[in-house]
Amino acid sequence: MAGNSLILASQSPRRAELLQQIGVPFRRQSADIDETPLAKEASLDYLRRMAIAKARAVQAGLGREENASSVILAADTIGDLDGEILVKPKDRADSLAMLKRMSGRSHTVVTGVCVLWGDKCDYVEVKTQVSFRQLSEAEILRYWESGEPQDKAGSYAIQGLGAVFVESIQGSYSNVVGLPLSETANLLQQAGVHIWQAASE
Repeated sequence: MAGNSLILASQSPRRAELLQQIGVPFRRQSADIDETPLAKEASLDYLRRMAIAKARAVQAGLGREENASSVILAADTIGDLDGEILVKPKDRADSLAMLKRMSGRSHTVVTGVCVLWGDKCDYVEVKTQVSFRQLSEAEILRYWESGEPQDKAGSYAIQGLGAVFVESIQGSYSNVVGLPLSETANLLQQAGVHIWQAASE
């Protein structure tokens, strides 16, 4: 299993940077799937469905030989506020309303991680509680105008300008960025993909 190569089923630069941080070589291949939540679908059911569907979509495009020697990593991250899925904002009004609801409150960030190789599929969910301080309407508007929240689930980036909104977190920081490193490293090593490869060369 030591020869397995890793495919990241994502075009997220944040997930790529996190994998590079732990010394795991990989190539990226996006998964073209419908990410629309089903009617009355619970947030965790949606998360699991998305992560596994992304991995299987990439696997379906591989040839037999490549499939035999590849490990596919897929992940999906959502915010959850009182059972509401915090996805990427549709537009300015949606972003402003979302951040107002999150102001002065705690929400949960959950990432579902799927590692798929051969006929084996491992899946784990990691939760982090994030507490926001009170936000003024003026700074919410200025934040939107920065451009950062426009393609972010929950309409903010903890690793970017949005860090100033975060009063505290309970749990994994890298999970909020988009990939919980401790749990991901464990899944990858079980699948024969070693961490810290660059450091051992």
